[in-house]
Amino acid sequence: MNPSPPRPALALPPSFSTREFRNALGMFATGVTIVTARNAAGELVGLTASSFNSVSLEPPLVLWSLSHGASSMPVFADGSHYAIHVLAADQKPLAERFATRGIDRWAGLEHRPGISGAPLLAGAAATFECFNRSQYKEGDHTIFVGEVERCEHREGISPLLYHGGKFYTEHPL
Repeated sequence: MNPSPPRPALALPPSFSTREFRNALGMFATGVTIVTARNAAGELVGLTASSFNSVSLEPPLVLWSLSHGASSMPVFADGSHYAIHVLAADQKPLAERFATRGIDRWAGLEHRPGISGAPLLAGAAATFECFNRSQYKEGDHTIFVGEVERCEHREGISPLLYHGGKFYTEHPL
C-alpha cells in the first residue's frame, strides 16, 4: 500500500498575472445569462453573467456568482428570489445592454413578473425562477445557489455563447 502524501495546508501562490488568469478562463466557452430580481422597493435589477451551472436534479439547484463589488450585490444577497435567463443567439444586444453600466437597462424592455415577482425577459432560450437558497463567499465573488421553483425552455433555439471575450451566435465556434 502506498501512503498518500500529506495534504498541504495552503495553496501555492499564483505563478501568473490576473490578466493571464482571465485570458485562460476565457478559453472555456459558456452560455450567457441575465439574472433579474426586484429590490425591496420593487425596482427592477438585472445583470449579464456567464457564471451559471447546474448543481443538482433532486432538489433542482443551479448556481451563479457575482462580484462583491457589484452595485446590485445587496439586492441579490438580501432578496428571496431571482430569475436566470439563458439567452438565445439573437439576444446579443440584450446581453450587452445588461453588461453596460450607467444606463437604464429596463427602458422599453418587454418583461413580465414571475411567480415570486422577479422579472422575466421575453425571448430567452430558458428561464429558471429561483428561491435564493444559499450563498458562499469565495475570493472576490459570492456564489449563489438557487432552488428552482419553475423553469421553461424553448425547443430548437440556439444559445448565445461567450468565448475568448467575444459573443458567438453561430455554430460552430
